[in-house]
Amino acid sequence: MGKKIRALSLLSGGLDSLLAIRMLEEQGIEVVGLTFTTPFFGSENAEDAAKKMGIPLRIVDISDEHLAMVKNPPHGRGKNMNPCIDCHAMMIRKAGEIAEAEGFDIVATGEVLNERPMSQNRQSLDTVAKNSGCSDILLRPLSARLLDPTKPEREGLIDRSRLGAISGRSRKPQMELAKKYGIVHYVQPAGGCLLTDPAFSKRLEVLLRDFPEAGCDDVALLKLGRFFRFENGVKAIVGRNEKNNQKIEALPESLGALVMSDVVPGPAAVVISPKSIRDVNFVASICATYADHGGSEVPIKIRYGGKTWNELVSPIEKESFLKFLI
Repeated sequence: MGKKIRALSLLSGGLDSLLAIRMLEEQGIEVVGLTFTTPFFGSENAEDAAKKMGIPLRIVDISDEHLAMVKNPPHGRGKNMNPCIDCHAMMIRKAGEIAEAEGFDIVATGEVLNERPMSQNRQSLDTVAKNSGCSDILLRPLSARLLDPTKPEREGLIDRSRLGAISGRSRKPQMELAKKYGIVHYVQPAGGCLLTDPAFSKRLEVLLRDFPEAGCDDVALLKLGRFFRFENGVKAIVGRNEKNNQKIEALPESLGALVMSDVVPGPAAVVISPKSIRDVNFVASICATYADHGGSEVPIKIRYGGKTWNELVSPIEKESFLKFLI
Protein backbone atom coordinates (compact mmCIF):
# COMPACT_ATOMS: atom_id res chain seq x y z
CA MET A 1 0.00 0.00 0.00
CA GLY A 2 1.24 3.46 -0.89
CA LYS A 3 1.69 6.41 1.42
CA LYS A 4 -1.53 8.14 2.48
CA ILE A 5 -1.72 11.58 0.86
CA ARG A 6 -2.61 14.31 3.34
CA ALA A 7 -3.99 17.78 2.63
CA LEU A 8 -4.35 20.79 4.89
CA SER A 9 -7.32 22.72 3.49
CA LEU A 10 -8.41 26.21 4.47
CA LEU A 11 -11.98 26.09 5.71
CA SER A 12 -14.20 29.15 6.12
CA GLY A 13 -17.55 27.39 6.14
CA GLY A 14 -18.42 28.88 2.75
CA LEU A 15 -19.48 26.66 -0.13
CA ASP A 16 -16.24 26.93 -2.11
CA SER A 17 -14.11 25.71 0.79
CA LEU A 18 -16.49 22.79 1.40
CA LEU A 19 -16.44 21.76 -2.24
CA ALA A 20 -12.64 21.89 -2.37
CA ILE A 21 -12.45 19.49 0.56
CA ARG A 22 -14.99 17.07 -0.92
CA MET A 23 -13.10 17.12 -4.24
CA LEU A 24 -9.92 16.10 -2.43
CA GLU A 25 -11.66 13.40 -0.41
CA GLU A 26 -13.17 12.03 -3.61
CA GLN A 27 -9.65 11.05 -4.62
CA GLY A 28 -8.92 9.32 -1.32
CA ILE A 29 -6.93 12.17 0.17
CA GLU A 30 -7.00 12.62 3.94
CA VAL A 31 -8.08 16.18 4.70
CA VAL A 32 -7.58 18.29 7.80
CA GLY A 33 -9.38 21.64 7.90
CA LEU A 34 -7.63 24.84 8.94
CA THR A 35 -9.25 28.08 10.00
CA PHE A 36 -8.07 31.30 11.63
CA THR A 37 -9.35 33.76 14.17
CA THR A 38 -8.72 37.52 14.16
CA PRO A 39 -10.54 40.56 15.58
CA PHE A 40 -12.55 40.60 12.34
CA PHE A 41 -13.73 37.01 11.99
CA GLY A 42 -13.96 33.93 14.16
CA SER A 43 -13.99 30.18 13.74
CA GLU A 44 -17.67 29.44 14.43
CA ASN A 45 -18.69 28.84 10.81
CA ALA A 46 -15.67 26.63 10.15
CA GLU A 47 -16.25 24.64 13.34
CA ASP A 48 -19.85 23.99 12.36
CA ALA A 49 -18.85 23.00 8.82
CA ALA A 50 -16.07 20.67 9.99
CA LYS A 51 -18.45 18.93 12.34
CA LYS A 52 -21.02 18.40 9.58
CA MET A 53 -18.33 17.17 7.17
CA GLY A 54 -16.74 14.88 9.71
CA ILE A 55 -13.19 16.21 9.39
CA PRO A 56 -10.70 17.39 12.03
CA LEU A 57 -10.17 21.15 12.26
CA ARG A 58 -7.18 23.23 13.34
CA ILE A 59 -7.92 26.70 14.73
CA VAL A 60 -5.07 29.22 14.74
CA ASP A 61 -5.25 32.71 16.27
CA ILE A 62 -3.38 35.24 14.12
CA SER A 63 -4.94 38.36 15.67
CA ASP A 64 -1.88 40.51 16.32
CA GLU A 65 -0.12 39.73 13.05
CA HIS A 66 -3.34 40.16 11.09
CA LEU A 67 -4.13 43.55 12.63
CA ALA A 68 -0.61 44.78 11.86
CA MET A 69 -1.17 43.80 8.22
CA VAL A 70 -4.62 45.44 8.12
CA LYS A 71 -3.05 48.72 9.20
CA ASN A 72 -0.63 48.70 6.28
CA PRO A 73 -1.49 46.09 3.62
CA PRO A 74 1.24 45.88 0.93
CA HIS A 75 -1.30 45.20 -1.82
CA GLY A 76 -3.96 47.64 -0.71
CA ARG A 77 -7.59 47.14 0.21
CA GLY A 78 -10.82 46.29 -1.50
CA LYS A 79 -13.99 48.36 -1.44
CA ASN A 80 -13.87 48.70 2.35
CA MET A 81 -11.05 47.91 4.82
CA ASN A 82 -10.55 44.38 3.47
CA PRO A 83 -6.95 43.61 2.38
CA CYS A 84 -7.99 40.35 0.73
CA ILE A 85 -4.82 39.62 -1.24
CA ASP A 86 -2.53 40.03 1.77
CA CYS A 87 -5.00 38.27 4.05
CA HIS A 88 -5.16 35.21 1.78
CA ALA A 89 -1.36 35.18 1.44
CA MET A 90 -0.93 35.34 5.23
CA MET A 91 -3.32 32.47 5.87
CA ILE A 92 -1.81 30.29 3.16
CA ARG A 93 1.68 31.07 4.44
CA LYS A 94 0.62 29.92 7.91
CA ALA A 95 -0.87 26.79 6.36
CA GLY A 96 2.39 26.18 4.49
CA GLU A 97 4.38 26.41 7.72
CA ILE A 98 2.15 23.82 9.37
CA ALA A 99 2.26 21.61 6.28
CA GLU A 100 6.06 21.66 6.23
CA ALA A 101 6.35 20.97 9.94
CA GLU A 102 3.85 18.11 9.95
CA GLY A 103 4.41 16.48 6.58
CA PHE A 104 1.25 17.46 4.69
CA ASP A 105 1.54 16.93 0.95
CA ILE A 106 -0.98 19.58 -0.14
CA VAL A 107 -2.20 22.98 1.02
CA ALA A 108 -5.63 23.58 -0.50
CA THR A 109 -8.06 26.49 -0.68
CA GLY A 110 -11.51 27.10 -2.09
CA GLU A 111 -10.38 30.04 -4.23
CA VAL A 112 -12.03 30.25 -7.65
CA LEU A 113 -10.42 31.97 -10.62
CA ASN A 114 -12.16 35.29 -11.45
CA GLU A 115 -14.89 34.77 -8.85
CA ARG A 116 -13.90 38.06 -7.26
CA PRO A 117 -12.59 40.54 -9.82
CA MET A 118 -9.97 42.17 -7.59
CA SER A 119 -8.74 39.42 -5.26
CA GLN A 120 -9.17 36.26 -7.36
CA ASN A 121 -8.13 37.24 -10.86
CA ARG A 122 -5.16 35.37 -12.30
CA GLN A 123 -2.64 38.01 -11.28
CA SER A 124 -3.95 38.15 -7.71
CA LEU A 125 -3.94 34.36 -7.35
CA ASP A 126 -0.35 34.29 -8.58
CA THR A 127 0.60 37.06 -6.16
CA VAL A 128 -0.98 35.21 -3.25
CA ALA A 129 0.80 32.00 -4.20
CA LYS A 130 4.17 33.74 -4.54
CA ASN A 131 3.84 35.59 -1.23
CA SER A 132 2.61 32.51 0.62
CA GLY A 133 5.97 30.76 0.40
CA CYS A 134 4.33 27.41 -0.39
CA SER A 135 3.27 27.92 -4.01
CA ASP A 136 4.55 24.53 -5.16
CA ILE A 137 2.17 22.56 -2.95
CA LEU A 138 -0.70 25.06 -3.11
CA LEU A 139 -3.75 23.61 -4.84
CA ARG A 140 -7.02 25.33 -5.78
CA PRO A 141 -9.12 22.27 -6.60
CA LEU A 142 -12.13 24.13 -8.04
CA SER A 143 -10.07 25.91 -10.71
CA ALA A 144 -6.98 23.69 -10.86
CA ARG A 145 -7.26 22.74 -14.55
CA LEU A 146 -7.21 26.44 -15.49
CA LEU A 147 -4.06 27.09 -13.48
CA ASP A 148 -0.49 25.85 -13.76
CA PRO A 149 0.06 22.32 -12.41
CA THR A 150 1.57 22.25 -8.95
CA LYS A 151 3.83 19.64 -7.39
CA PRO A 152 1.03 17.31 -6.15
CA GLU A 153 -0.37 17.18 -9.70
CA ARG A 154 3.00 16.82 -11.42
CA GLU A 155 4.02 13.98 -9.12
CA GLY A 156 0.73 12.15 -9.45
CA LEU A 157 -0.37 12.61 -5.84
CA ILE A 158 -3.70 13.77 -7.22
CA ASP A 159 -5.39 13.26 -10.59
CA ARG A 160 -5.51 16.69 -12.25
CA SER A 161 -8.11 15.51 -14.78
CA ARG A 162 -10.63 15.02 -11.96
CA LEU A 163 -10.17 18.52 -10.56
CA GLY A 164 -12.32 21.53 -11.47
CA ALA A 165 -12.12 24.16 -14.21
CA ILE A 166 -14.47 26.72 -12.68
CA SER A 167 -14.03 30.39 -13.52
CA GLY A 168 -16.14 33.51 -13.09
CA ARG A 169 -18.79 34.84 -10.76
CA SER A 170 -21.61 32.49 -11.67
CA ARG A 171 -22.40 30.09 -8.86
CA LYS A 172 -24.10 27.48 -11.07
CA PRO A 173 -21.09 25.12 -11.26
CA GLN A 174 -20.73 25.22 -7.47
CA MET A 175 -24.44 24.59 -6.96
CA GLU A 176 -24.24 21.53 -9.19
CA LEU A 177 -21.27 20.22 -7.23
CA ALA A 178 -23.11 20.92 -3.98
CA LYS A 179 -25.94 18.67 -5.18
CA LYS A 180 -23.45 15.99 -6.18
CA TYR A 181 -21.77 16.00 -2.77
CA GLY A 182 -25.00 16.46 -0.79
CA ILE A 183 -23.92 19.81 0.67
CA VAL A 184 -26.92 21.80 1.83
CA HIS A 185 -25.85 24.10 4.67
CA TYR A 186 -23.09 26.69 4.24
CA VAL A 187 -22.45 30.37 4.93
CA GLN A 188 -22.65 33.00 2.22
CA PRO A 189 -19.45 34.38 0.60
CA ALA A 190 -17.70 37.07 2.70
CA GLY A 191 -20.52 36.83 5.22
CA GLY A 192 -18.27 36.51 8.24
CA CYS A 193 -15.58 39.17 7.76
CA LEU A 194 -16.19 42.55 9.37
CA LEU A 195 -13.61 44.14 7.09
CA THR A 196 -16.07 43.82 4.20
CA ASP A 197 -18.81 45.58 6.18
CA PRO A 198 -19.05 49.29 5.20
CA ALA A 199 -20.26 50.51 8.62
CA PHE A 200 -17.63 48.64 10.60
CA SER A 201 -14.91 49.61 8.10
CA LYS A 202 -15.74 53.29 8.58
CA ARG A 203 -15.43 52.97 12.36
CA LEU A 204 -12.16 51.07 12.03
CA GLU A 205 -10.76 53.66 9.64
CA VAL A 206 -11.49 56.43 12.15
CA LEU A 207 -9.95 54.45 15.01
CA LEU A 208 -6.74 53.67 13.13
CA ARG A 209 -6.43 57.23 11.84
CA ASP A 210 -6.74 58.75 15.31
CA PHE A 211 -4.99 55.92 17.18
CA PRO A 212 -2.47 54.20 14.86
CA GLU A 213 -1.10 52.10 17.72
CA ALA A 214 -4.52 50.56 18.42
CA GLY A 215 -4.39 46.91 19.41
CA CYS A 216 -6.83 44.03 19.23
CA ASP A 217 -8.58 45.07 22.45
CA ASP A 218 -9.23 48.51 20.98
CA VAL A 219 -10.67 47.02 17.80
CA ALA A 220 -12.92 44.76 19.89
CA LEU A 221 -14.61 47.87 21.31
CA LEU A 222 -15.93 48.74 17.86
CA LYS A 223 -18.10 45.61 17.99
CA LEU A 224 -19.85 46.61 21.21
CA GLY A 225 -22.38 49.12 19.88
CA ARG A 226 -22.74 52.63 18.49
CA PHE A 227 -19.42 54.38 17.90
CA PHE A 228 -19.20 58.14 18.47
CA ARG A 229 -16.28 60.43 17.75
CA PHE A 230 -16.69 63.95 19.10
CA GLU A 231 -15.15 67.19 17.86
CA ASN A 232 -12.39 67.11 20.47
CA GLY A 233 -11.36 63.60 19.41
CA VAL A 234 -12.87 61.80 22.40
CA LYS A 235 -14.66 58.57 21.49
CA ALA A 236 -17.52 56.67 23.08
CA ILE A 237 -19.12 53.28 22.57
CA VAL A 238 -22.82 53.05 23.48
CA GLY A 239 -24.33 49.58 23.73
CA ARG A 240 -27.24 48.52 21.54
CA ASN A 241 -28.42 45.52 23.53
CA GLU A 242 -27.99 43.63 26.79
CA LYS A 243 -25.06 41.59 25.47
CA ASN A 244 -23.23 44.78 24.47
CA ASN A 245 -24.02 46.37 27.83
CA GLN A 246 -22.65 43.43 29.81
CA LYS A 247 -19.35 43.53 27.91
CA ILE A 248 -19.06 47.31 28.30
CA GLU A 249 -19.75 47.13 32.05
CA ALA A 250 -16.90 44.60 32.40
CA LEU A 251 -14.31 46.89 30.76
CA PRO A 252 -11.36 48.03 32.91
CA GLU A 253 -11.43 51.46 34.55
CA SER A 254 -8.16 52.36 32.85
CA LEU A 255 -9.97 52.63 29.53
CA GLY A 256 -11.93 55.72 30.54
CA ALA A 257 -15.32 56.48 32.05
CA LEU A 258 -18.19 54.04 32.35
CA VAL A 259 -21.74 55.38 32.06
CA MET A 260 -24.86 53.26 32.40
CA SER A 261 -28.57 53.59 32.93
CA ASP A 262 -29.43 52.72 36.51
CA VAL A 263 -32.81 51.28 37.56
CA VAL A 264 -34.52 51.86 34.20
CA PRO A 265 -33.59 49.74 31.13
CA GLY A 266 -31.05 51.47 28.91
CA PRO A 267 -27.57 51.33 27.44
CA ALA A 268 -24.15 51.24 29.01
CA ALA A 269 -21.37 53.31 27.47
CA VAL A 270 -17.64 53.70 27.74
CA VAL A 271 -16.04 57.11 27.17
CA ILE A 272 -12.55 56.48 25.88
CA SER A 273 -9.92 58.80 27.41
CA PRO A 274 -12.30 61.68 28.26
CA LYS A 275 -10.66 65.08 28.50
CA SER A 276 -13.01 66.34 31.22
CA ILE A 277 -16.16 65.55 33.16
CA ARG A 278 -18.01 67.49 30.48
CA ASP A 279 -17.31 64.67 27.99
CA VAL A 280 -18.60 62.12 30.48
CA ASN A 281 -21.77 64.10 31.17
CA PHE A 282 -22.53 64.45 27.46
CA VAL A 283 -22.35 60.67 26.99
CA ALA A 284 -24.51 60.26 30.10
CA SER A 285 -27.12 62.41 28.34
CA ILE A 286 -26.90 60.13 25.30
CA CYS A 287 -27.54 57.10 27.52
CA ALA A 288 -30.49 58.90 29.11
CA THR A 289 -31.91 59.59 25.66
CA TYR A 290 -31.75 55.91 24.64
CA ALA A 291 -33.04 54.67 28.02
CA ASP A 292 -36.56 53.35 28.44
CA HIS A 293 -37.76 56.11 30.74
CA GLY A 294 -41.16 57.59 31.59
CA GLY A 295 -40.07 60.89 33.05
CA SER A 296 -37.85 63.82 32.17
CA GLU A 297 -34.82 62.58 34.13
CA VAL A 298 -33.08 59.20 34.10
CA PRO A 299 -30.99 57.67 36.91
CA ILE A 300 -27.47 57.26 35.50
CA LYS A 301 -24.52 55.57 37.20
CA ILE A 302 -21.10 57.06 36.38
CA ARG A 303 -17.66 55.57 37.07
CA TYR A 304 -14.87 58.07 36.46
CA GLY A 305 -11.57 59.02 38.04
CA GLY A 306 -11.66 56.23 40.58
CA LYS A 307 -15.10 57.21 41.88
CA THR A 308 -18.63 55.93 41.23
CA TRP A 309 -21.79 57.97 41.74
CA ASN A 310 -25.39 58.33 40.56
CA GLU A 311 -26.99 61.31 38.88
CA LEU A 312 -30.38 62.20 37.46
CA VAL A 313 -29.69 63.07 33.82
CA SER A 314 -32.05 64.67 31.31
CA PRO A 315 -32.36 63.26 27.79
CA ILE A 316 -31.28 65.51 24.93
CA GLU A 317 -32.30 65.93 21.30
CA LYS A 318 -30.82 63.19 19.12
CA GLU A 319 -29.79 65.76 16.52
CA SER A 320 -27.24 67.08 19.01
CA PHE A 321 -25.26 63.84 19.05
CA LEU A 322 -26.17 61.76 15.99
CA LYS A 323 -23.86 63.98 13.91
CA PHE A 324 -20.99 62.38 15.83
CA LEU A 325 -22.12 58.80 15.13
CA ILE A 326 -19.67 56.92 12.92
